[in-house]
Amino acid sequence: MDPKPISDEITVSPQIAPSDVAEIAAKGYRAIICNRPDGEGADQPSFEEIEAAAKAAGLEARYLPVTSGKVRDEDAEDFGRALMELPGPVFAYCRTGTRSATLWSLSQAQTRDTADILAKTKSAGYDMAGVVRRIVNGGKTPTDTGDAKFDVVIVGAGAGGIAVAASLKSRKPGLSITLLDPADIHYYQPGWTMVGGGIFDAETTAKTMGSLIPQGVHWIKSAVAAFEPKDNAVVLDGCRVVKYDRLIVCPGLKLDWNAVDGLVETLGKNGVTSNYRYDLAPYTWELVRGLKEGRALFTQPPMPIKCAGAPQKAMYLSGDHWFRTGRLKNIDIQFMNAGGVLFGVKDYVPALEEYVKKYGADLNFFHNLVAVDGPAKTATFEVKKPDADPQTVTVEFDMMHVCPPQTAPDFICVSPLADAAGWVDVDQNTLRHATYDNIWALGDVTNTPNAKTAAAARIQAPIVAENVVADIRGRSPSAMYNGYGSCPLTVERGKIVLAEFGYGGTLLPSFPKWVIDGTQPTRAAWLLKEQILPPVYWKAMLRGKEWMAKPEKVSAS
Repeated sequence: MDPKPISDEITVSPQIAPSDVAEIAAKGYRAIICNRPDGEGADQPSFEEIEAAAKAAGLEARYLPVTSGKVRDEDAEDFGRALMELPGPVFAYCRTGTRSATLWSLSQAQTRDTADILAKTKSAGYDMAGVVRRIVNGGKTPTDTGDAKFDVVIVGAGAGGIAVAASLKSRKPGLSITLLDPADIHYYQPGWTMVGGGIFDAETTAKTMGSLIPQGVHWIKSAVAAFEPKDNAVVLDGCRVVKYDRLIVCPGLKLDWNAVDGLVETLGKNGVTSNYRYDLAPYTWELVRGLKEGRALFTQPPMPIKCAGAPQKAMYLSGDHWFRTGRLKNIDIQFMNAGGVLFGVKDYVPALEEYVKKYGADLNFFHNLVAVDGPAKTATFEVKKPDADPQTVTVEFDMMHVCPPQTAPDFICVSPLADAAGWVDVDQNTLRHATYDNIWALGDVTNTPNAKTAAAARIQAPIVAENVVADIRGRSPSAMYNGYGSCPLTVERGKIVLAEFGYGGTLLPSFPKWVIDGTQPTRAAWLLKEQILPPVYWKAMLRGKEWMAKPEKVSAS
């Protein structure tokens, strides 16, 4: 017997014997479903034998036989009905468990999210790729897939998606390209730190999606439910199917607010805020201006996260305001970092440490936020220091800026495109998928070991465009990504430490030291962040104008 739990309500299993039933009952199961027709295999006990053993053990048993490879819609309906009628938890079996897992998936399609179904079956060891269109279609076999076909399909119309679409169009204007994204609004997320510091208005960081889609690029306003890379297809919500010759995946990452107990309920009130959300960044500035005394917490979860410096940027700009208004002596600043260092590239740490001292901030490493009680104004951290037993500490606060835990989007994690950690698996230099030659990815969703920043996407977009066009022309990829990312660390109003680096922490400055010394706080870097980069984003990057982003090429082998 090899039981494979899918949820608390159901476990599926390969063929069982009558002698297994007592153990099944002992483990708390109250009903058995047989999905294997009698006589399918010579060594197979009959359902009558299993039913007799079940009755002897006080369990209910039901016979719902399904021919291998022929799970009908009505079979799934019968299975779902049985789950409602039988006492739970339920133990279902067939020859390998696959039919039972498939029946469960289809029976749950109208009440559960597709990604949730795929994740649960995947964790149990069953791949539901063969029925994903039926799951997306509410458990029913689609009668009309309504296929559309494009030369290039791009998943995600964020910074990376629009930029790569524009770069492709500039290189090969005749390509048929579609962007898949359900969002109405496109955000300049790097600006939210400045909103939280009272420098930008939130409205300046948002534009309608329709106004930014490059000319000649189709936009399908729909979310992706699943991928079928073997069939060169993307399945959308509602079971529409879009086919492609080449696929580019760049939907960004998921901010997992729910991973911190109590956080969702208190965001935007009780002094709890985050610059990681458009609607909350103004609340950050409201709290900073309003705090006269007390304790301010700034949290940073485990990596990877988008813009690894953003949690401390919020701390520095807040500290600077309290310094300038004479309140700093009355405010206790605590930086709660799940990691063990202030910043991952050591060359920038000395300058940052000077500002930590200036603002009197305490650095609390290996502190990971796990719970928040907003009304009580307490935050609970799991502390895992090296060579020490884990412990939990609860800290009171008057204001708290939270950086949420971050993962790949659910529909990516459960897809054939993902690595074991859930990120899209690509070659870190060409950004081509490790398994599927006609798929590329860029931005926050990839498993490349670079900083997840808009600056990284700005460099990656032309590289992917260059390599996709080379592939269309029958050539090998020649544009190589060196891991470049940029993190303008706003250490005070008017000065920035401009961290620019690539794979392995290699410094990759864009300017000579006499223009901007990135390891030191400079006014020039602040002007770059405040006045130059926003128009570069809107008017160059998203329009295929590759300012300081021309791909470096190597000779094709």
